[in-house]
Amino acid sequence: MKDDKLKYKRFRVKMQRSMTDWRNKYLKPEFNPDDFQVEHVEVDMPGLSRLFDDYRIVNISDIHLGQWLTPKHLEGVVDMVNQQEPDMVAITGDFVSYVFDDVAEDLESSLKELKPNELSVAILGNHDHWLGADKIRKILSDCDIVDVSNDVCTVKREDAQLHIAGVDSVMLNKHRLDLVMEKLPDEGPAILLAHEPDFADISSTTGRFSLQISGHSHGGQFVIPGLGTIVRGPHFIKYPHGKYQVNDMVQYTSRGLGTNVFWFRINCDPEITVFTLKST
Repeated sequence: MKDDKLKYKRFRVKMQRSMTDWRNKYLKPEFNPDDFQVEHVEVDMPGLSRLFDDYRIVNISDIHLGQWLTPKHLEGVVDMVNQQEPDMVAITGDFVSYVFDDVAEDLESSLKELKPNELSVAILGNHDHWLGADKIRKILSDCDIVDVSNDVCTVKREDAQLHIAGVDSVMLNKHRLDLVMEKLPDEGPAILLAHEPDFADISSTTGRFSLQISGHSHGGQFVIPGLGTIVRGPHFIKYPHGKYQVNDMVQYTSRGLGTNVFWFRINCDPEITVFTLKST
């Protein structure tokens, strides 16, 4: 079994590098901001202080740098994120796919250019663990991005608080919602970052989160008019893209930035999401 996994990993690395060489030689892709859709989502948050009214969280997910999304694309995306004047940037995992060393320097240099008013936070996805979680966490640390995987970060304005929590990859059984709940203060509204969207069925039962932000699905990459998202997989069966109400919690699944197996999309533009929080 181990030998089979190693052979498959080597095959995917070889395939990614071959496709990247072909793309760079024949397609010469350039960044075009019109290729990326900025989605604006308002979220009513009970208990949110007026001091946090109109707080802007810009989310990007599933970068998968080195596949369809090139370093030039990521530079352009970061510029688009900064143009939204975010109070916070939240990244919901899968920075890479099957090759790390080829893209590590470009990933770090772009992430260092994020300019939120307060801070950037992130969690890891399943691909990040397959490539080496410690390597990704080192880049996050070097870029002053707070890793909230199975952790909680609190933003304060005077005596008001807003909690940003995260769980590590559900697909790889790295999530520890129990630890998050132990660390999460009893008072103050809370948001959860969870790479895999269907985790909303579990996180919503705590009654503690007003919003869960997820990725993982790439929106299915193919959306057929009249049929919707036809490609669904583990942990994105129920909530493949967009906004859902799950019990008392809003679940939002980003279509993400990059692609994985198939290097193209149909009616499913890559996405930058701007959440505006509203006190109620």
